[in-house]
Amino acid sequence: MDKYNDLFSDYAVKVKDISPETTHEVKRRILDSFGVMYLAFHEDTSKAARNYDYMFEYKNGASLFGLNFKTTPEISAFANCVLVRYLDFNDTYLSKEPLHPSDMIPGLWSVAEWKGLSGKKLIEAIAVAYEIAVSLCDAASLREYGWDHVNYISIGTVCGLGRMLELKKEVIENAISITIVPNSSMRQTRSGELSMWKGAAAANSVRNAIFGTLQASCGITGPNKPFEGEMGFFKELLDGNAFDDRALGSLFNIDSPRKILDTYIKFYPVEYHAQGAVDISKELHKYIKSADDIDSITIETFKAAYDIIAKDPEKWNPKTKETADHSFQYITAACILDGFISKDSFSKNKLNNPSIKSILKKIDID
Repeated sequence: MDKYNDLFSDYAVKVKDISPETTHEVKRRILDSFGVMYLAFHEDTSKAARNYDYMFEYKNGASLFGLNFKTTPEISAFANCVLVRYLDFNDTYLSKEPLHPSDMIPGLWSVAEWKGLSGKKLIEAIAVAYEIAVSLCDAASLREYGWDHVNYISIGTVCGLGRMLELKKEVIENAISITIVPNSSMRQTRSGELSMWKGAAAANSVRNAIFGTLQASCGITGPNKPFEGEMGFFKELLDGNAFDDRALGSLFNIDSPRKILDTYIKFYPVEYHAQGAVDISKELHKYIKSADDIDSITIETFKAAYDIIAKDPEKWNPKTKETADHSFQYITAACILDGFISKDSFSKNKLNNPSIKSILKKIDID
């Protein structure tokens, strides 16, 4: 038996009451997700994801957000999850590993629509998925060993699906194994110059979770001991380290899901560690008429922020939207110049703006 596979599947099956507070926050995250999906609808990455979907119409499937078009649930989930993630505007959790847990919502929604399930079942599934994925972030850092946080999205999504579809515990165990063993995601997604895949990696993990869950529900079994095995999750992704069991206490105790209460909704479409920089830069803008008014800017920050949104050389001269919204330097320069940050702050014209480039040359980071 794999202790952790047993733990996660057990929680999905046995947890009972979803509190009114948790239910309220799930509804808020759904509404927040719809808002950022709407704002991202016409962006290049969103269109590209849908272009794939249009090749696979399935009238009894799940909808593409905002369109009268249905496809298979896992394909629908991918495109809709890209919408949620693309602008870097969906919710966040910060711990040993950061996470954007609402990445899971469109996938759970697609399966619920396809199966004709109730809103109550969807809310339960989202609450369970959050509890497991967020607890994993408290238990161990994947980033530290070169792996991406979306591996936790996979596990949370499978458990949410298992709950929603009322799968047996052993089926959920197989689904987790089928999902994580073949599909571990590398941190290279968020290193150097960032590509469209930055906004698609979580969507792919959700797609894999749906595929793995449905395969398991049809009788396919997964590799033995996906976490504790000789070449499993701990050995390959965590360099031999297990999860800190203290962080998984709510799962061991089958406590009612509450981790969603510890997640944050963003004010601005930038990486979460830069939210405060936007507030400060908006105030500084009041004293700046042009880039020539600035002699120098010093940014003091902490290690996690530096590692994620400052240290790469590409952050000093971003060439893609994905790099720019993860560049402490660029976000600061653009906001000081304009007095605001919006999705248009990362357009090609803005990325090539001479005034922003001039301010970037005046920034130091400690």
